Amino acid sequence: MEKELIDKSDVKNYNFLTVDEGSSNVTREKLERALRLGNEFKGKTRITFLTDKGAKMIETTVWTLTENYIQIKGSVSIPLRSLIDLE
Repeated sequence: MEKELIDKSDVKNYNFLTVDEGSSNVTREKLERALRLGNEFKGKTRITFLTDKGAKMIETTVWTLTENYIQIKGSVSIPLRSLIDLE
C-alpha cells in the first residue's frame, strides 16, 4: 500500500477510516513500545494510518495510549482502528 508522508500538524485535516482486519500490523506490544519510546526516551515513531484520502504516515512522538486512541503532540488523537503500522 502506498503511503504519503505528511506533517503531523496536518493530521487533524483528515477523516480516519477503519482498516480491514488482516491489513493492520499493529499489535498491543508495538503500541506500548511506541508509548514508552515517546515518554521515556522522547523518541519518534513512524505511524501509518488510513484516511479518506488514502494511507498517510507521520513521524512523531506518541504521548498517550488509551483503549481506542493514540495521542500525539497538540492533543491530536488517532483512532487505533485506523492504524496500519507503527515503526
